[in-house]
Amino acid sequence: MKRKNTELLKDVILRFLRENGLETPLNEHRAVMAWPKVAGPAITKLTGDVAFRNGTLYVKITRPALRQDLSMGRTQLTRKLNAEVGAQVVQNIVFY
Repeated sequence: MKRKNTELLKDVILRFLRENGLETPLNEHRAVMAWPKVAGPAITKLTGDVAFRNGTLYVKITRPALRQDLSMGRTQLTRKLNAEVGAQVVQNIVFY
């Protein structure tokens, strides 16, 4: 017996998340979790807390020189994070 109204589970879950307003918080969490992968292990060792608020990823930096270097590559990091998440979630990155 073949079903006619079949849907992929992925599509059903995405629709459920969208309808219940959970897609954006999930993508924000994914952006925070993607930071170590995008930044790499050397930079991740020198960063502290990572948080997401209002379209901005906040990353605590322990070395001022690193803060300056990362600020120069902010656009590229933003692009990589959004690509990793699969959505345009991160509009800005603040290093503090």
